[in-house]
Amino acid sequence: VQLQASGGGLVQAGGSLRLSCAASGRTFGSYPMGWFRQVPGKEREFVAGIRWNGAAPKYGDSVKGRFTISADRAKNTVYLQMSSLTPDDTAVYYCATQTAYGGAYTTWGQGTLVTVSS
Repeated sequence: VQLQASGGGLVQAGGSLRLSCAASGRTFGSYPMGWFRQVPGKEREFVAGIRWNGAAPKYGDSVKGRFTISADRAKNTVYLQMSSLTPDDTAVYYCATQTAYGGAYTTWGQGTLVTVSS
């Protein structure tokens, strides 16, 4: 079972990027998955989450109104559309999934770097 995060890159402030998290090896039904981000020296931050069937999207306070999470069940992929980016959004972004309801995020992708220039 693998999660492959992609789509990071360098973007100017105010710009947009779309991250993808593709799952391989199994499907996750309606288990929750999430996007997290981390900056060196800081704690990991929850960005957004959704169930693999597309239900129950939720967002961290710092990205509400700017980021949109969605799921494509046919492609076993979750997307994070990021808009109105600011330098504070610069981080390594990770996707992760739970493999049981009410459980921890047990499977993590490798991370994709997002850099927002001012």
